[in-house]
Amino acid sequence: MNETFWREKWQRNEIGFHEDQPNPLLTRHLPTLGLPEGARIFLPLCGKSLDIHWLLEQGFEVAGIELSELAVEQLFAELGLTPRISEVGVLRCYEADGLCIFVGNILDLTQAELGSVDAVYDRAALVALPENMRGPYASHLMSITNAAPALLVCLEYDQSCRPGPPFSVDDAEVRQYYDDMFHLTCIEKPKLVGGLKGVCPASEIVWIMEPRASMA
Repeated sequence: MNETFWREKWQRNEIGFHEDQPNPLLTRHLPTLGLPEGARIFLPLCGKSLDIHWLLEQGFEVAGIELSELAVEQLFAELGLTPRISEVGVLRCYEADGLCIFVGNILDLTQAELGSVDAVYDRAALVALPENMRGPYASHLMSITNAAPALLVCLEYDQSCRPGPPFSVDDAEVRQYYDDMFHLTCIEKPKLVGGLKGVCPASEIVWIMEPRASMA
């Protein structure tokens, strides 16, 4: 993960990946996981996503991790929350009621530091990573979340048209990372209106990931 690349993106406010409303794939499909009110949901590489606002409004607790401290500061400011800030291992942690965001590299986050989570929502993490990092990321994510149920959103497009990020992650690659631990169900594959940044056609792939019986 090129940490400098992402931090400079935030410093320059080059955050075209930041959506101006909660993601409709989240609001439409999260109920499929059957989570109770108050469940704790982990968002890797979360930025200052409005998905966090929506999840909190639904009565969920949210944990996340983000490389850019600026993004985390903006998130709490936009939520109108004053965070408690502490050092946790090599990471920094911003906390308020129902919200806990770590600042740093997700590969430095341990299961003990994260604590128990009931589900994972990955909309922009797996596709933000180059191919050589996606396998280690997926393994680490399963380890620190105890392979919690997940809602995963990927992109699929002709990678030769654009270098990424976001990167194209097809069905076979998702199964390569997760099939041993999860029952994987592709529940929707909508085309991106206007394609990927107007460069080429692209589709989003929405996965429900349910732990296999041996992991339950």
